[in-house]
Amino acid sequence: MLRYLKEEADDKYELLFDLSAIDERLRQFRDDQPDCDFTVFYHLISLSSDRDLRLKVALDDGESVDSITSIYPVADWYEREAFDMFGVKFDGHANLRRILSPPLWQGHPLRKEHPARATEMDPYRNSPEFQKAQQDSLRFVPEEWGMSRTAEHTDFMFLNLGPNHPSVHGVFRIALQLDGEVIVQAVPDIGYHHRGQEKMAERQSWHTYIPYTDRIDYLGGVMNNLPYVMNVETMAGIQVPERAEVIRVMLCEMFRVASHLLFYGTFAQDVGQMSPVFYMFADRERLFSIVEAITGGRMHPSWFRIGGVCQDLPEGWDRMVIDFCDYMPKRLDHYENMALKNKILQRRTKGIGAYTAAEGLDWGITGPSLRATGHDWDLRKNRPYSGYDQFDFEIPTAANGDCFDRCVVRVEEIRQSLRIIRQCAENMPAGPYKADHRLTTPPPKERTMQDIETLIHHFLNVSWGPVIPPSESATIVEATKGWTSFYSISDGGTMAYRSRVRTPSFPALQQIPFISNGFMVADLIAIVASIDFVMADVDR
Repeated sequence: MLRYLKEEADDKYELLFDLSAIDERLRQFRDDQPDCDFTVFYHLISLSSDRDLRLKVALDDGESVDSITSIYPVADWYEREAFDMFGVKFDGHANLRRILSPPLWQGHPLRKEHPARATEMDPYRNSPEFQKAQQDSLRFVPEEWGMSRTAEHTDFMFLNLGPNHPSVHGVFRIALQLDGEVIVQAVPDIGYHHRGQEKMAERQSWHTYIPYTDRIDYLGGVMNNLPYVMNVETMAGIQVPERAEVIRVMLCEMFRVASHLLFYGTFAQDVGQMSPVFYMFADRERLFSIVEAITGGRMHPSWFRIGGVCQDLPEGWDRMVIDFCDYMPKRLDHYENMALKNKILQRRTKGIGAYTAAEGLDWGITGPSLRATGHDWDLRKNRPYSGYDQFDFEIPTAANGDCFDRCVVRVEEIRQSLRIIRQCAENMPAGPYKADHRLTTPPPKERTMQDIETLIHHFLNVSWGPVIPPSESATIVEATKGWTSFYSISDGGTMAYRSRVRTPSFPALQQIPFISNGFMVADLIAIVASIDFVMADVDR
Protein backbone atom coordinates (compact mmCIF):
# COMPACT_ATOMS: atom_id res chain seq x y z
CA MET A 1 0.00 0.00 0.00
CA LEU A 2 2.74 2.46 0.95
CA ARG A 3 4.76 1.66 -2.15
CA TYR A 4 1.67 2.27 -4.28
CA LEU A 5 0.92 5.58 -2.54
CA LYS A 6 4.45 6.84 -3.06
CA GLU A 7 5.21 5.58 -6.56
CA GLU A 8 2.00 4.74 -8.45
CA ALA A 9 -1.00 6.68 -7.11
CA ASP A 10 -2.35 9.62 -9.11
CA ASP A 11 -1.65 11.84 -6.10
CA LYS A 12 1.77 10.59 -5.06
CA TYR A 13 2.61 10.89 -1.36
CA GLU A 14 6.25 11.93 -1.52
CA LEU A 15 6.71 12.61 2.19
CA LEU A 16 6.48 10.19 5.09
CA PHE A 17 5.89 12.92 7.62
CA ASP A 18 5.58 10.78 10.74
CA LEU A 19 5.50 7.20 11.96
CA SER A 20 4.85 6.06 15.51
CA ALA A 21 2.56 3.91 17.64
CA ILE A 22 -0.29 4.08 20.15
CA ASP A 23 -0.85 1.82 23.14
CA GLU A 24 -4.60 1.19 22.83
CA ARG A 25 -5.06 -1.17 25.79
CA LEU A 26 -6.50 1.37 28.26
CA ARG A 27 -8.43 3.50 25.78
CA GLN A 28 -12.14 3.79 26.59
CA PHE A 29 -13.61 5.57 23.56
CA ARG A 30 -12.81 3.30 20.62
CA ASP A 31 -15.47 4.27 18.07
CA ASP A 32 -14.34 3.34 14.54
CA GLN A 33 -11.08 1.93 15.94
CA PRO A 34 -10.12 -1.73 15.51
CA ASP A 35 -9.97 -4.00 18.54
CA CYS A 36 -6.22 -4.27 19.13
CA ASP A 37 -3.46 -3.76 21.68
CA PHE A 38 -1.32 -1.38 19.64
CA THR A 39 -1.68 0.78 16.55
CA VAL A 40 1.18 1.75 14.27
CA PHE A 41 0.33 4.87 12.26
CA TYR A 42 1.86 6.41 9.16
CA HIS A 43 1.25 10.10 8.35
CA LEU A 44 1.83 10.71 4.63
CA ILE A 45 1.73 14.05 2.85
CA SER A 46 1.40 14.69 -0.88
CA LEU A 47 2.93 18.10 -1.53
CA SER A 48 2.07 17.92 -5.22
CA SER A 49 -1.67 17.66 -4.51
CA ASP A 50 -1.75 19.12 -0.97
CA ARG A 51 -3.28 16.05 0.70
CA ASP A 52 -2.69 14.20 3.97
CA LEU A 53 -3.31 10.54 4.64
CA ARG A 54 -2.99 8.65 7.92
CA LEU A 55 -2.74 4.86 7.74
CA LYS A 56 -3.20 2.76 10.86
CA VAL A 57 -2.12 -0.86 11.31
CA ALA A 58 -3.75 -2.75 14.19
CA LEU A 59 -1.47 -5.12 16.12
CA ASP A 60 -1.87 -7.38 19.11
CA ASP A 61 0.93 -7.48 21.66
CA GLY A 62 3.83 -9.44 20.19
CA GLU A 63 2.78 -9.01 16.56
CA SER A 64 5.11 -7.30 14.10
CA VAL A 65 4.78 -5.25 10.94
CA ASP A 66 7.02 -5.01 7.87
CA SER A 67 9.68 -2.33 7.71
CA ILE A 68 9.18 0.33 5.02
CA THR A 69 12.75 1.69 4.95
CA SER A 70 13.14 0.47 1.36
CA ILE A 71 10.24 2.76 0.36
CA TYR A 72 10.77 5.75 2.63
CA PRO A 73 14.40 5.94 3.90
CA VAL A 74 13.30 8.34 6.66
CA ALA A 75 11.37 5.47 8.29
CA ASP A 76 14.64 4.04 9.66
CA TRP A 77 14.79 6.09 12.86
CA TYR A 78 11.03 6.32 13.26
CA GLU A 79 10.76 2.52 13.31
CA ARG A 80 13.61 2.28 15.79
CA GLU A 81 11.85 4.85 18.00
CA ALA A 82 8.57 2.90 17.89
CA PHE A 83 10.48 -0.27 18.78
CA ASP A 84 12.28 1.50 21.64
CA MET A 85 9.23 3.26 23.07
CA PHE A 86 6.54 0.59 22.46
CA GLY A 87 8.34 -2.69 21.72
CA VAL A 88 6.80 -2.95 18.23
CA LYS A 89 9.02 -5.00 15.91
CA PHE A 90 9.52 -4.15 12.24
CA ASP A 91 10.43 -7.18 10.13
CA GLY A 92 13.27 -6.56 7.71
CA HIS A 93 14.71 -3.52 9.49
CA ALA A 94 18.50 -3.66 9.15
CA ASN A 95 19.33 -2.23 12.58
CA LEU A 96 16.35 -2.54 14.93
CA ARG A 97 17.81 -1.49 18.28
CA ARG A 98 17.09 1.19 20.86
CA ILE A 99 17.62 4.76 19.74
CA LEU A 100 16.56 7.12 22.57
CA SER A 101 16.92 5.03 25.72
CA PRO A 102 20.11 3.23 26.87
CA PRO A 103 20.83 -0.27 25.51
CA LEU A 104 20.04 -2.00 28.83
CA TRP A 105 16.89 -0.04 29.64
CA GLN A 106 14.14 -2.23 31.07
CA GLY A 107 10.73 -1.97 29.40
CA HIS A 108 9.33 0.39 26.79
CA PRO A 109 8.67 3.90 28.13
CA LEU A 110 5.50 4.80 26.18
CA ARG A 111 3.64 1.64 27.11
CA LYS A 112 0.90 2.38 29.61
CA GLU A 113 2.33 0.05 32.28
CA HIS A 114 5.69 1.90 32.28
CA PRO A 115 5.99 4.42 35.17
CA ALA A 116 5.67 8.08 34.27
CA ARG A 117 7.59 9.39 37.29
CA ALA A 118 10.77 8.29 39.04
CA THR A 119 8.83 8.19 42.33
CA GLU A 120 6.80 5.30 40.90
CA MET A 121 9.94 3.22 40.39
CA ASP A 122 12.21 1.36 42.79
CA PRO A 123 15.21 3.33 44.08
CA TYR A 124 18.06 3.27 41.59
CA ARG A 125 20.93 0.95 42.46
CA ASN A 126 24.13 0.60 40.48
CA SER A 127 25.86 -2.62 41.49
CA PRO A 128 29.39 -3.35 40.25
CA GLU A 129 27.98 -6.09 37.99
CA PHE A 130 25.39 -3.78 36.48
CA GLN A 131 27.94 -1.02 35.99
CA LYS A 132 30.23 -3.44 34.15
CA ALA A 133 27.34 -4.56 31.97
CA GLN A 134 26.56 -0.92 31.16
CA GLN A 135 30.16 -0.24 30.22
CA ASP A 136 30.35 -3.38 28.08
CA SER A 137 27.18 -2.36 26.23
CA LEU A 138 28.79 0.98 25.34
CA ARG A 139 32.00 -0.53 23.95
CA PHE A 140 32.47 0.55 20.33
CA VAL A 141 32.45 -2.39 17.93
CA PRO A 142 32.70 -1.10 14.32
CA GLU A 143 30.86 -4.09 12.85
CA GLU A 144 27.80 -3.32 14.99
CA TRP A 145 27.68 0.13 13.40
CA GLY A 146 27.84 -1.23 9.86
CA MET A 147 31.55 -0.44 9.50
CA SER A 148 34.50 -2.57 8.44
CA ARG A 149 37.94 -2.33 10.02
CA THR A 150 39.95 -2.80 6.84
CA ALA A 151 39.70 -2.73 3.07
CA GLU A 152 42.18 -3.56 0.33
CA HIS A 153 45.34 -1.47 0.93
CA THR A 154 43.60 0.47 3.76
CA ASP A 155 43.23 0.30 7.52
CA PHE A 156 40.41 2.54 8.57
CA MET A 157 40.52 4.90 11.52
CA PHE A 158 37.51 5.39 13.81
CA LEU A 159 36.80 8.72 15.46
CA ASN A 160 34.10 9.99 17.79
CA LEU A 161 32.81 13.46 16.95
CA GLY A 162 30.93 14.27 20.17
CA PRO A 163 28.85 13.67 22.19
CA ASN A 164 30.56 16.68 23.79
CA HIS A 165 32.03 18.79 21.03
CA PRO A 166 31.32 22.47 20.25
CA SER A 167 30.48 21.84 16.60
CA VAL A 168 27.70 19.31 17.25
CA HIS A 169 25.54 21.95 18.97
CA GLY A 170 24.46 19.84 21.91
CA VAL A 171 24.84 16.33 23.26
CA PHE A 172 25.19 14.53 19.94
CA ARG A 173 27.67 11.94 18.70
CA ILE A 174 28.75 10.96 15.21
CA ALA A 175 30.88 7.82 14.88
CA LEU A 176 33.22 8.29 11.93
CA GLN A 177 34.95 5.69 9.80
CA LEU A 178 37.83 7.49 8.10
CA ASP A 179 40.25 6.79 5.29
CA GLY A 180 42.78 9.46 6.20
CA GLU A 181 40.59 12.56 6.48
CA VAL A 182 37.96 11.28 4.05
CA ILE A 183 34.68 10.12 5.57
CA VAL A 184 33.81 6.56 4.59
CA GLN A 185 30.88 6.29 6.97
CA ALA A 186 29.32 8.74 9.44
CA VAL A 187 26.78 7.21 11.81
CA PRO A 188 24.79 9.58 14.07
CA ASP A 189 24.10 8.50 17.65
CA ILE A 190 21.30 10.32 19.52
CA GLY A 191 19.35 9.86 22.75
CA TYR A 192 21.73 11.52 25.23
CA HIS A 193 19.18 14.30 25.78
CA HIS A 194 15.97 12.25 25.94
CA ARG A 195 13.52 13.63 28.54
CA GLY A 196 10.26 11.82 27.74
CA GLN A 197 8.19 14.74 26.43
CA GLU A 198 5.47 12.45 25.10
CA LYS A 199 5.27 10.50 28.36
CA MET A 200 4.97 13.72 30.34
CA ALA A 201 2.08 14.81 28.12
CA GLU A 202 0.12 11.81 29.45
CA ARG A 203 0.42 12.93 33.08
CA GLN A 204 0.01 16.71 32.74
CA SER A 205 -3.34 18.42 32.25
CA TRP A 206 -4.04 19.91 28.83
CA HIS A 207 -3.14 23.34 30.21
CA THR A 208 -0.16 22.55 32.45
CA TYR A 209 1.67 20.79 29.61
CA ILE A 210 2.15 24.12 27.77
CA PRO A 211 5.46 25.05 29.53
CA TYR A 212 6.93 21.66 28.58
CA THR A 213 6.48 22.47 24.89
CA ASP A 214 8.85 25.46 25.18
CA ARG A 215 11.68 23.04 25.91
CA ILE A 216 11.31 21.01 22.71
CA ASP A 217 13.00 23.43 20.31
CA TYR A 218 14.38 25.60 23.08
CA LEU A 219 15.39 28.25 20.53
CA GLY A 220 11.83 28.47 19.17
CA GLY A 221 10.07 29.64 22.35
CA VAL A 222 6.36 30.20 21.79
CA MET A 223 6.66 28.63 18.32
CA ASN A 224 6.45 25.30 20.18
CA ASN A 225 3.31 26.39 22.05
CA LEU A 226 1.46 27.21 18.84
CA PRO A 227 0.81 23.77 17.26
CA TYR A 228 -0.05 22.32 20.66
CA VAL A 229 -2.64 24.94 21.64
CA MET A 230 -4.05 25.03 18.09
CA ASN A 231 -4.48 21.27 18.23
CA VAL A 232 -6.35 21.39 21.55
CA GLU A 233 -8.50 24.25 20.23
CA THR A 234 -9.47 22.12 17.24
CA MET A 235 -10.44 19.22 19.51
CA ALA A 236 -12.49 21.48 21.81
CA GLY A 237 -14.05 23.63 19.08
CA ILE A 238 -12.58 26.88 20.42
CA GLN A 239 -12.54 29.93 18.13
CA VAL A 240 -9.53 32.19 18.79
CA PRO A 241 -10.14 35.97 18.63
CA GLU A 242 -8.51 37.90 15.80
CA ARG A 243 -6.34 40.00 18.11
CA ALA A 244 -4.96 36.87 19.77
CA GLU A 245 -4.16 35.36 16.37
CA VAL A 246 -2.16 38.42 15.28
CA ILE A 247 -0.31 38.58 18.61
CA ARG A 248 0.62 34.91 18.18
CA VAL A 249 1.91 35.49 14.66
CA MET A 250 4.02 38.46 15.79
CA LEU A 251 5.63 36.54 18.67
CA CYS A 252 6.25 33.47 16.52
CA GLU A 253 8.02 35.52 13.87
CA MET A 254 10.12 37.21 16.57
CA PHE A 255 11.31 33.78 17.67
CA ARG A 256 11.96 32.81 14.05
CA VAL A 257 14.27 35.83 13.78
CA ALA A 258 15.95 35.00 17.11
CA SER A 259 16.52 31.37 16.09
CA HIS A 260 17.85 32.26 12.64
CA LEU A 261 20.23 34.86 14.11
CA LEU A 262 21.73 32.21 16.35
CA PHE A 263 22.00 29.83 13.39
CA TYR A 264 23.61 32.50 11.22
CA GLY A 265 26.26 33.40 13.79
CA THR A 266 27.19 29.84 14.77
CA PHE A 267 27.18 28.73 11.12
CA ALA A 268 29.81 31.35 10.32
CA GLN A 269 31.71 30.44 13.50
CA ASP A 270 31.76 26.72 12.67
CA VAL A 271 33.47 27.40 9.34
CA GLY A 272 36.07 29.62 11.01
CA GLN A 273 34.69 33.18 11.25
CA MET A 274 34.61 34.46 14.83
CA SER A 275 33.20 38.01 14.64
CA PRO A 276 29.62 37.53 13.30
CA VAL A 277 28.35 35.48 16.23
CA PHE A 278 29.06 38.32 18.68
CA TYR A 279 27.23 40.89 16.55
CA MET A 280 24.27 38.58 15.99
CA PHE A 281 23.99 37.61 19.64
CA ALA A 282 23.82 41.31 20.51
CA ASP A 283 20.88 41.74 18.10
CA ARG A 284 19.25 38.63 19.50
CA GLU A 285 19.52 40.10 22.99
CA ARG A 286 17.84 43.28 21.76
CA LEU A 287 14.98 41.19 20.39
CA PHE A 288 14.73 39.20 23.63
CA SER A 289 14.35 42.47 25.56
CA ILE A 290 11.20 43.14 23.49
CA VAL A 291 9.94 39.58 24.04
CA GLU A 292 10.55 39.99 27.76
CA ALA A 293 8.73 43.33 27.86
CA ILE A 294 5.69 41.70 26.24
CA THR A 295 5.65 38.27 27.89
CA GLY A 296 7.75 38.58 31.04
CA GLY A 297 10.11 35.86 29.82
CA ARG A 298 12.95 35.55 27.32
CA MET A 299 13.66 32.16 25.78
CA HIS A 300 10.86 30.17 27.42
CA PRO A 301 7.95 32.52 28.12
CA SER A 302 5.27 29.76 27.86
CA TRP A 303 2.96 32.61 26.94
CA PHE A 304 0.37 31.09 24.62
CA ARG A 305 -2.80 29.69 26.13
CA ILE A 306 -5.58 27.42 24.91
CA GLY A 307 -7.89 29.98 23.31
CA GLY A 308 -5.43 32.86 22.99
CA VAL A 309 -2.47 34.32 24.87
CA CYS A 310 -1.64 34.87 28.54
CA GLN A 311 -2.31 38.60 28.71
CA ASP A 312 -2.80 41.67 26.55
CA LEU A 313 0.06 43.65 25.06
CA PRO A 314 1.66 46.19 27.42
CA GLU A 315 1.62 49.92 26.84
CA GLY A 316 4.33 51.07 24.43
CA TRP A 317 4.93 47.65 22.86
CA ASP A 318 4.40 48.89 19.29
CA ARG A 319 7.16 51.53 19.46
CA MET A 320 9.70 48.92 20.59
CA VAL A 321 8.68 46.51 17.81
CA ILE A 322 8.72 49.08 15.01
CA ASP A 323 12.11 50.43 16.18
CA PHE A 324 13.54 46.91 15.89
CA CYS A 325 12.03 46.47 12.40
CA ASP A 326 13.70 49.74 11.36
CA TYR A 327 17.03 48.76 12.90
CA MET A 328 17.51 45.18 11.79
CA PRO A 329 17.60 45.34 7.92
CA LYS A 330 20.74 47.52 7.94
CA ARG A 331 22.40 45.06 10.29
CA LEU A 332 21.56 42.21 7.90
CA ASP A 333 23.16 44.16 5.04
CA HIS A 334 26.31 44.50 7.17
CA TYR A 335 26.31 40.79 7.99
CA GLU A 336 25.95 39.90 4.33
CA ASN A 337 29.16 41.78 3.56
CA MET A 338 30.84 40.28 6.62
CA ALA A 339 29.77 36.64 6.21
CA LEU A 340 27.87 35.55 3.10
CA LYS A 341 30.15 37.45 0.72
CA ASN A 342 33.26 36.17 2.46
CA LYS A 343 35.14 34.06 -0.09
CA ILE A 344 36.47 31.62 2.51
CA LEU A 345 32.98 30.93 3.84
CA GLN A 346 31.73 30.40 0.30
CA ARG A 347 34.52 27.96 -0.55
CA ARG A 348 33.85 26.03 2.67
CA THR A 349 30.10 25.69 2.02
CA LYS A 350 29.25 25.83 -1.71
CA GLY A 351 28.77 22.37 -3.22
CA ILE A 352 29.08 20.71 0.20
CA GLY A 353 26.36 18.43 1.57
CA ALA A 354 23.98 19.02 -1.33
CA TYR A 355 20.77 17.13 -2.08
CA THR A 356 17.80 17.53 -4.42
CA ALA A 357 14.21 18.23 -3.43
CA ALA A 358 13.25 14.59 -4.06
CA GLU A 359 16.13 13.35 -1.92
CA GLY A 360 15.19 15.81 0.81
CA LEU A 361 11.61 14.52 0.87
CA ASP A 362 12.88 10.92 1.03
CA TRP A 363 14.63 11.89 4.26
CA GLY A 364 11.74 13.87 5.72
CA ILE A 365 13.36 17.28 5.25
CA THR A 366 10.98 20.24 5.55
CA GLY A 367 11.11 24.00 6.01
CA PRO A 368 14.13 26.14 5.00
CA SER A 369 16.37 23.13 4.34
CA LEU A 370 13.90 21.84 1.74
CA ARG A 371 13.33 25.29 0.23
CA ALA A 372 17.12 25.52 -0.29
CA THR A 373 16.64 22.91 -3.04
CA GLY A 374 14.13 25.09 -4.91
CA HIS A 375 10.98 23.52 -3.44
CA ASP A 376 8.79 26.44 -2.37
CA TRP A 377 6.40 24.72 0.07
CA ASP A 378 5.72 26.83 3.15
CA LEU A 379 2.76 26.01 5.39
CA ARG A 380 2.16 29.71 6.04
CA LYS A 381 1.38 30.14 2.31
CA ASN A 382 0.17 26.69 1.21
CA ARG A 383 -1.97 25.96 4.28
CA PRO A 384 -2.41 29.32 6.01
CA TYR A 385 -3.15 29.19 9.72
CA SER A 386 -3.52 31.90 12.39
CA GLY A 387 -4.37 34.42 9.67
CA TYR A 388 -1.08 34.16 7.76
CA ASP A 389 -3.02 34.57 4.52
CA GLN A 390 -3.67 38.20 5.56
CA PHE A 391 0.03 39.11 5.51
CA ASP A 392 2.22 40.24 2.62
CA PHE A 393 5.49 38.30 2.53
CA GLU A 394 7.57 36.15 0.18
CA ILE A 395 8.87 32.59 0.49
CA PRO A 396 12.66 32.54 -0.05
CA THR A 397 14.10 29.65 -2.04
CA ALA A 398 17.51 28.70 -3.44
CA ALA A 399 18.59 26.19 -6.07
CA ASN A 400 21.56 24.04 -5.07
CA GLY A 401 20.51 22.51 -1.77
CA ASP A 402 24.02 22.82 -0.33
CA CYS A 403 25.32 24.26 2.94
CA PHE A 404 25.59 27.77 1.52
CA ASP A 405 22.04 27.82 0.17
CA ARG A 406 20.63 26.54 3.45
CA CYS A 407 22.15 29.61 5.08
CA VAL A 408 21.00 32.00 2.33
CA VAL A 409 17.37 30.90 2.70
CA ARG A 410 17.37 31.44 6.46
CA VAL A 411 18.94 34.88 6.15
CA GLU A 412 16.25 35.96 3.70
CA GLU A 413 13.61 34.48 6.00
CA ILE A 414 14.74 36.95 8.68
CA ARG A 415 13.92 39.80 6.31
CA GLN A 416 10.50 38.33 5.52
CA SER A 417 9.74 37.77 9.21
CA LEU A 418 10.53 41.44 9.85
CA ARG A 419 7.95 42.35 7.19
CA ILE A 420 5.34 40.25 8.96
CA ILE A 421 6.22 41.67 12.39
CA ARG A 422 5.90 45.23 11.10
CA GLN A 423 2.48 44.48 9.61
CA CYS A 424 1.37 43.04 12.96
CA ALA A 425 2.54 46.16 14.79
CA GLU A 426 0.95 48.57 12.35
CA ASN A 427 -2.35 46.71 11.97
CA MET A 428 -3.00 45.15 15.38
CA PRO A 429 -6.76 44.62 15.69
CA ALA A 430 -8.71 45.56 18.80
CA GLY A 431 -10.69 43.07 20.84
CA PRO A 432 -10.10 40.33 23.40
CA TYR A 433 -6.79 38.48 23.70
CA LYS A 434 -8.43 35.19 24.72
CA ALA A 435 -11.54 33.26 23.73
CA ASP A 436 -14.58 33.49 25.97
CA HIS A 437 -15.02 29.71 26.19
CA ARG A 438 -15.80 27.71 29.31
CA LEU A 439 -13.08 25.10 28.59
CA THR A 440 -10.26 27.61 28.57
CA THR A 441 -11.26 30.83 30.32
CA PRO A 442 -12.53 30.88 33.92
CA PRO A 443 -15.61 32.99 34.61
CA PRO A 444 -15.06 36.53 35.99
CA LYS A 445 -13.76 36.34 39.54
CA GLU A 446 -16.50 38.58 40.93
CA ARG A 447 -19.20 36.14 39.79
CA THR A 448 -17.66 33.28 41.77
CA MET A 449 -18.88 34.99 44.94
CA GLN A 450 -22.48 35.04 43.70
CA ASP A 451 -23.42 31.48 42.70
CA ILE A 452 -22.02 28.02 43.49
CA GLU A 453 -22.04 26.78 39.88
CA THR A 454 -19.67 29.56 38.83
CA LEU A 455 -17.42 28.92 41.81
CA ILE A 456 -17.23 25.19 40.96
CA HIS A 457 -16.55 25.97 37.30
CA HIS A 458 -13.73 28.34 38.30
CA PHE A 459 -12.24 25.80 40.72
CA LEU A 460 -12.28 22.91 38.25
CA ASN A 461 -10.85 24.99 35.41
CA VAL A 462 -7.92 26.12 37.54
CA SER A 463 -7.20 22.85 39.39
CA TRP A 464 -8.01 20.10 36.86
CA GLY A 465 -8.01 22.01 33.59
CA PRO A 466 -10.39 21.50 30.70
CA VAL A 467 -12.06 18.17 29.85
CA ILE A 468 -11.52 17.68 26.12
CA PRO A 469 -14.15 15.57 24.28
CA PRO A 470 -12.99 12.17 22.93
CA SER A 471 -11.25 12.95 19.65
CA GLU A 472 -8.04 12.82 17.64
CA SER A 473 -6.37 15.75 15.93
CA ALA A 474 -3.05 16.67 14.31
CA THR A 475 -1.79 20.21 13.69
CA ILE A 476 1.33 21.20 11.74
CA VAL A 477 3.05 24.60 11.72
CA GLU A 478 6.01 26.11 9.91
CA ALA A 479 8.42 26.26 12.85
CA THR A 480 11.92 27.70 12.89
CA LYS A 481 13.68 24.54 11.68
CA GLY A 482 10.94 22.95 9.59
CA TRP A 483 7.52 21.46 10.24
CA THR A 484 6.52 20.76 13.84
CA SER A 485 3.37 18.76 14.56
CA PHE A 486 1.34 17.73 17.59
CA TYR A 487 -0.95 14.71 17.19
CA SER A 488 -3.13 14.27 20.28
CA ILE A 489 -5.73 11.76 21.35
CA SER A 490 -8.29 12.62 24.01
CA ASP A 491 -10.10 9.86 25.85
CA GLY A 492 -12.55 12.32 27.34
CA GLY A 493 -10.34 13.36 30.27
CA THR A 494 -8.26 16.20 31.63
CA MET A 495 -5.02 14.81 30.14
CA ALA A 496 -3.98 13.51 26.75
CA TYR A 497 -4.30 9.77 26.24
CA ARG A 498 -1.49 10.06 23.69
CA SER A 499 0.45 13.07 22.44
CA ARG A 500 2.88 12.65 19.59
CA VAL A 501 5.44 15.39 18.93
CA ARG A 502 6.93 15.34 15.43
CA THR A 503 9.90 17.67 15.12
CA PRO A 504 11.99 18.66 12.07
CA SER A 505 15.42 18.03 13.62
CA PHE A 506 14.86 14.29 14.22
CA PRO A 507 14.67 13.23 10.53
CA ALA A 508 17.29 15.81 9.51
CA LEU A 509 20.09 14.18 11.52
CA GLN A 510 19.63 10.72 10.07
CA GLN A 511 20.34 12.22 6.65
CA ILE A 512 23.92 13.00 7.69
CA PRO A 513 25.53 9.80 6.25
CA PHE A 514 23.75 10.36 2.92
CA ILE A 515 25.10 13.91 2.47
CA SER A 516 28.53 13.61 4.11
CA ASN A 517 30.12 10.33 3.00
CA GLY A 518 33.05 11.05 0.71
CA PHE A 519 33.70 14.51 2.12
CA MET A 520 36.41 15.57 4.57
CA VAL A 521 35.99 15.85 8.34
CA ALA A 522 36.15 19.66 8.03
CA ASP A 523 33.29 19.50 5.51
CA LEU A 524 31.21 17.51 8.00
CA ILE A 525 31.47 20.43 10.44
CA ALA A 526 29.99 22.73 7.80
CA ILE A 527 27.25 20.20 7.01
CA VAL A 528 26.27 19.81 10.66
CA ALA A 529 26.26 23.60 11.08
CA SER A 530 23.98 24.06 8.04
CA ILE A 531 21.29 21.63 9.25
CA ASP A 532 20.12 24.03 11.99
CA PHE A 533 19.04 21.53 14.63
CA VAL A 534 18.60 21.48 18.39
CA MET A 535 19.13 18.26 20.31
CA ALA A 536 16.09 18.81 22.54
CA ASP A 537 14.13 18.94 19.27
CA VAL A 538 15.67 15.60 18.24
CA ASP A 539 15.48 13.60 21.46
CA ARG A 540 12.48 15.31 23.05
